[in-house]
Amino acid sequence: MPTTYSPLRYPGGKSQLTPFIVELLRENNLLDGTYVEPFAGGAGIAWHLLLKGFVQEVYINDLNPSIYAFWKAVLEENDKLCGLIEDTPITIDEWNKQKLVQHSSNTASLELGFSTLFLNRTNRSGIIKAGVIGGKSQDGNYKLDCRFQKQAIIKKIQDIHLFKDEIKLFNLDANDFIRDILPSVEQKSLINIDPPYYIKGKGLYQNFFEHKDHQSLLNSIETIHHPWIVTYDNTPEINSLYAKHNPKTFELNYSAQKKCKGSEVIIYGPGIQACQFEPGMTFSQVKNLKKTLSDNMIMKKTKQERYEYDEVV
Repeated sequence: MPTTYSPLRYPGGKSQLTPFIVELLRENNLLDGTYVEPFAGGAGIAWHLLLKGFVQEVYINDLNPSIYAFWKAVLEENDKLCGLIEDTPITIDEWNKQKLVQHSSNTASLELGFSTLFLNRTNRSGIIKAGVIGGKSQDGNYKLDCRFQKQAIIKKIQDIHLFKDEIKLFNLDANDFIRDILPSVEQKSLINIDPPYYIKGKGLYQNFFEHKDHQSLLNSIETIHHPWIVTYDNTPEINSLYAKHNPKTFELNYSAQKKCKGSEVIIYGPGIQACQFEPGMTFSQVKNLKKTLSDNMIMKKTKQERYEYDEVV
């Protein structure tokens, strides 16, 4: 299982694309620049890039008030959030209480952020509106606390908080974020756009899209002057919408509900050079492929030099 730096489990999360994103940054001379996610969710790629020094600044945006409240707590009320994690019992009674927090209209931001984390770690596949792991009777093979390793979660939160000055957080509709915020972002940036899935979005996310929303997003994306990429589930509708941008298919491991391989598409903006590595490759696979390519280049160069020597002789 790849290392993830996000304290959130996120359905459809793209953390496994991190090795590919690193190579994409390298290929386009964008290392040490800025990384931007208009649909941040768990922001697993963002935290890896920032904490490991691949980028110097991160912009994350999420319209979902629960997700926004959690990241706001990480950045601004870190000690209180970690205290709640430490002191709150992981029980069905508490789960019921935290479910009510999500539906309350007068919940404080910190409490909403903690509730989001609690349900994310105790619900099936990290889906906020899903059922609890193990069922309400807790007679399943796994119990609700099996994904709630308190000290590991606290460490991830504290690690991210250390970089709070390099993180810009927003709670905007993606179209508004693209129109109002992106123009102020330095040009040496990668905009990684990961919208709600076209087919299964309604079952996974609190803020899902209808077809008109996907079309509206495309219209906004085409105004972006920075290097950008988009990833989506591989559907006829998305391939049709983005046809002129030549979507490329790739496989990704899914973990929401059940583990399986899913087909996705990646769309490259006009200002970005595709890299030779496939999305979904691990860091080890990238390293091995680089070595193979390097060995092949050396072998090819040696053969060429031998040929030239024979010609001279």
